[in-house]
Amino acid sequence: RAPVVSLASRRDFLSVAAGGALGAMGGGMLLGVSLPVRGEARGTPGADAAFAPNAFLRIESTGKITFVMPVVEMGQGTYTSIPMLIAEELEVDVDKVAIEHSPPDDKVYVNPLIGIQMTGGSTAIRGTYGPLRRAGATARTMLVAAAARHWNVDPSSCRASNGEVHHGASGRRLGYGELAKSAASLPVPVDVKLKEPADFKLIGKPHRRLDTAGKVDGTAKFGIDSRPAGMKFALVSASPTFGGRLISLDADKAKAVPGVSQVVRLDDAFAVVARDTWAAKQGLTAASAQWDAGPNASLSTAEVVAQLVSASQGPAAVARRDGDPAGSMLTAARRVGAAYEQPFLAHATMEPMNCTVHVTKDACDIWVGTQVPGLTQAAAMKVTGLQRDQVRVHNHLLGGGFGRRLGVDGTVRAVQIAQQVQGPVQVLWTREEDIQHDMYRPYYYDRLSAGVDAMGKPVAWSHRIAGSSIIARYSPGWIKNGVDPDAVDGSANQPYGIENFQVDWVPVEPRGIPTAFWRGVGVTRGTFAVESFVDELASQARLDPLAYRVALLDKNPRARAVLELVAQRSGWGSPLPAGKGRGIALCIGFGSYIAQVVEVAVDKDGTVAALRTWCVVDCGVVVNPDTIHAQMEGGIVFGLSAALYGEITIKDGRVEQTNFGDYRVLRINEIPDIDVHIVTSTQAPGGIGEPGTSCVMPALTNAIFAATGQRIRKLPVGTQLRTA
Repeated sequence: RAPVVSLASRRDFLSVAAGGALGAMGGGMLLGVSLPVRGEARGTPGADAAFAPNAFLRIESTGKITFVMPVVEMGQGTYTSIPMLIAEELEVDVDKVAIEHSPPDDKVYVNPLIGIQMTGGSTAIRGTYGPLRRAGATARTMLVAAAARHWNVDPSSCRASNGEVHHGASGRRLGYGELAKSAASLPVPVDVKLKEPADFKLIGKPHRRLDTAGKVDGTAKFGIDSRPAGMKFALVSASPTFGGRLISLDADKAKAVPGVSQVVRLDDAFAVVARDTWAAKQGLTAASAQWDAGPNASLSTAEVVAQLVSASQGPAAVARRDGDPAGSMLTAARRVGAAYEQPFLAHATMEPMNCTVHVTKDACDIWVGTQVPGLTQAAAMKVTGLQRDQVRVHNHLLGGGFGRRLGVDGTVRAVQIAQQVQGPVQVLWTREEDIQHDMYRPYYYDRLSAGVDAMGKPVAWSHRIAGSSIIARYSPGWIKNGVDPDAVDGSANQPYGIENFQVDWVPVEPRGIPTAFWRGVGVTRGTFAVESFVDELASQARLDPLAYRVALLDKNPRARAVLELVAQRSGWGSPLPAGKGRGIALCIGFGSYIAQVVEVAVDKDGTVAALRTWCVVDCGVVVNPDTIHAQMEGGIVFGLSAALYGEITIKDGRVEQTNFGDYRVLRINEIPDIDVHIVTSTQAPGGIGEPGTSCVMPALTNAIFAATGQRIRKLPVGTQLRTA
């Protein structure tokens, strides 16, 4: 699955290619291994093209091992699990591997599942598992060959272990640092032998997070920690309405605030530059900006929903059609239908949105945490007119991404401001500005219907999806036959065996509202609609929701296995007192199979509390089980927050929510007990960053039905039960 790809206006997709490069660098060895790529080739900025392309691993004569990370750490554990791949094959302790952020380069550090340098789509392990193991194995093979040549023995009589090459017969050994220079002179082997799973020392074993210590003691550097010499601070205020424009402001009053040095005016925003953020914030207020509300001044959530409902009844593009769904629907014993709504959602990352920029006549330096370094560099090039080697992106740890930092809108804004500021400036968005000027998860309207036989089994299935197309903006070339492949993900490929089946897609763009990916989009919204409707069909048939699903999974043993196991672990079917209920849901996405059960309590005034959740995940080969546990737990909390409280509403052309007070997340006392079980598997690695979030939402609402008999077809749950 490739949820986001390069902008069609920037590059065309070319054929997949692979290769390798090796050469001397200083007193050590530089190993480059090419991941499968699509796109134009170019070297790493500032490096010799003969050695820098595809540079992931450096071994110095001192023995220091440095791994240049092709993806970024945003809390998901990649800075532990991905170095484990290199360290496993290189036969070193992962703690001995130093990590560097990769520079921007969509060729060298390409995500092979997506086609550009990007962290997202639950692809980090899936995309690097094979290539980076081969990188480590290639280095190990060459180091062993160098040692064998030094000793004049057969390489098969030598083995690598703990950062050294050993010759068993003589007991001689040489460290990797001692071998680096001679290994660099050897030809790169075309094929290398990877370790057998039975010989793994790291892969599959729990390992503590390598980034935790720095985050605890404050030495870890996020984008907001950037402090280039002479840096000023700037806070942004943008038009409160979508598409509005700045009419006027009082720059003199803003600059009268102690510490304020400058006011930067743009068409639809302005920024106050100061010695600290408090002065900048006071300056924003003092400026008393006046705005032209623009063409979307009357826009409301009700208008968006009405547009979606109307569009869902018109023409649609067919994403998938099997058998004769229309004919089978007509001849079915009974027909069941339902519509589901899912709201706009903000990302609300814990690290506030920020970008530090220093623009001069012939250079632009950017300090930021981004999921797309290459696209970030390209965006700055477009704004400044500078060449690639003049725009330097210094990537940092991300304090949460969830798709928000796939966008380059913040970088563009920061560069525009920095062009008018002498010296480096850190541009920040307050929480209010961030929530009211996010790139939102689209509002979706799903209309489902099924024809069932006398026993309640579906013989026909129809699913029509109406919503905003993110892919149409990120990469129009991925739209085939009018269908956005991400928007129908989780719906067109749902796991149940239904012979007559159709999924349609209707693109509907709400005026003025920018939309983007949100910790998975297609699978997240598709799983909620599909799993809610399957639960409704089970209820209509007066059958147990688990048994109903299992009966439809004869041809999907992995899906059936996780369902049955989560039911077993949760005590599915055991009695619960009045006001409590369990709900079950299944998710297949990002190459992983996940089943979850949620147990809720609903009190007399309709307040819902998630008490316990059980999660069984089959994500193929496991690299670091601790990471998977943490990702599932975090995804469950993220998904429950959205399902219970998450909603961005529009009134008079502007977002009504402003901060965590009215854009709620679960409080610590609301977190349920979470039980995560990982299935042992030899299948290819699957993604784990997003499906945990996807699965818990329908499990929650299905549990609410079990407890109350009331269906939740519109998220968030909010106060629906209290007003029923």
